[in-house]
Amino acid sequence: MENLFATSRELISRVDTSYVRDKHQEIDWSSRLIAILGARGTGKTTMMLQHIRLYDNTPQTLYVTADDFYFTTHRLEELAHQFMLQGGKHLYIDEIHKYKGWSTEIKNIYDKMPDLHVVYSGSSILDLEKGGADLSRRKLEYVLPGLSFREYLNISQGWNLPRYTLEEIVAGKVDFPYTQERPLPLFAQYLREGYYPFFREGNYSMRLNGVIKQIVEDDIPKFAEIEVASAQKLKKLLYVLAQSVPFKPNYSKLERDLDISRNTLPQYMLYLEKAGLIGVLREKATGVKLLEKIEKIYLNNPNEAYVLSEKTPDIGTIRETIFFAWLRVGHFISSSAVSDFEVDGLTFEIGGKNKGKKQLSTLPMDKGFVVKDDVEYVYQNSIPLWMFGFVY
Repeated sequence: MENLFATSRELISRVDTSYVRDKHQEIDWSSRLIAILGARGTGKTTMMLQHIRLYDNTPQTLYVTADDFYFTTHRLEELAHQFMLQGGKHLYIDEIHKYKGWSTEIKNIYDKMPDLHVVYSGSSILDLEKGGADLSRRKLEYVLPGLSFREYLNISQGWNLPRYTLEEIVAGKVDFPYTQERPLPLFAQYLREGYYPFFREGNYSMRLNGVIKQIVEDDIPKFAEIEVASAQKLKKLLYVLAQSVPFKPNYSKLERDLDISRNTLPQYMLYLEKAGLIGVLREKATGVKLLEKIEKIYLNNPNEAYVLSEKTPDIGTIRETIFFAWLRVGHFISSSAVSDFEVDGLTFEIGGKNKGKKQLSTLPMDKGFVVKDDVEYVYQNSIPLWMFGFVY
C-alpha cells in the first residue's frame, strides 16, 4: 500500500493546474459517490488529479488506477477499508472498468464506509456492463466530452473566453479577440487536432490512432465479452463507417458485407456509440420510438475523420460532424424534416459561405438559421459555425 501512496503523491504533484475545465465546477464534489465518465482521452484523469491538488487534503487522499498490480492480490474493498482506518477521507479510482466486479465492491464501500468519499472514472461504455450492482441511487454521474473550440482556444492561446448559451450564439453575442488572432485559421487547426486535450503533447494523429485502437481492440471486447474474430469485425465496421459518414443506416448491406448477424450489428453500433467513437443522429420522436428512428451515423468528432479516412474527409461531413458533436452536449438534437438539424426547437442548415436560405424559407426568421463554416461574423440569420464551439 505504501507504493500506492508514493505513486499517488507523485502524480498529484506533477499535474498541470493552469487550466481547469468548466465541467469541474459543475460537479458536486461533496457527494459521497461520484462517477466521471467519458470517452478515452477526454481528460478524466487530469480532472481528478487537478481537484485533488487544488482542493483536497493530500494526506487524507489517495489516487489509484484500477489496473495497478496491487489489485492482482488485493481487493478494492480491502484497500478502501485499510485506507479508512489510516484516516483516509477521499479515494479516487481511475479506469475502474479495468477491475472485474467493480460495481459490487463500490456498492459495499458506499454502504459500509459512510465517512469515505469515492470518486471513480471510466469509459462511457460502463453502463453496458451486465449484472453489475445498481449504483444509480447512490452515485452522481457526470460525462466529460471532448474539448469545445472555446476550451481549445483557452488552452492553446492562454485566453479566458467565456461560454455562451445557444440563444446568445444565434443572437450574435459571441465576443472574439479579433485584434489578436482571426478565428478561421485556429478553427481549421482545431478540426484536425484539437478535440482531445492531448493535442499539447505532440504526435496527435499517432496518439489518437492509439486511443481508437485500444477502444476497439481492448475496451469494447472486454465489456462485451466478444472473441477476437468478433473484435476484428467491430474494427472493420468502424473503418467502413469512417469511409461512409454521414451514414444512413443500411443494416442489410452491412450485415452482408461484414458477415455480421442481424441481431449483432445493432449491438456493435451501440458499443461504438457508448465508447465515444460514433455519434447517432435520430429523428425527432417520442417514447420508445426514439430508439428505433436512426437518421444518420457520424464519427464522434472530425479529428477521428482525419485519422480514419483513406482520403481527405469531405468538408460538408466535417461541418455536420462538429456541429453535432457540440450541440449534443447539453441539448436535444435531432434530424430536421426541412434541414440538417433541429436543436431545442430551432432549425439549422449547415454549409459554406455561399449556402442559401431556401430550405429555411418556410420558417420564421427566429426559428431557422444557416450555419456557415468559413465566415467570421453573424449576418442576419447566418451564423459562423465556429461560434457554436462556445456552447460549452
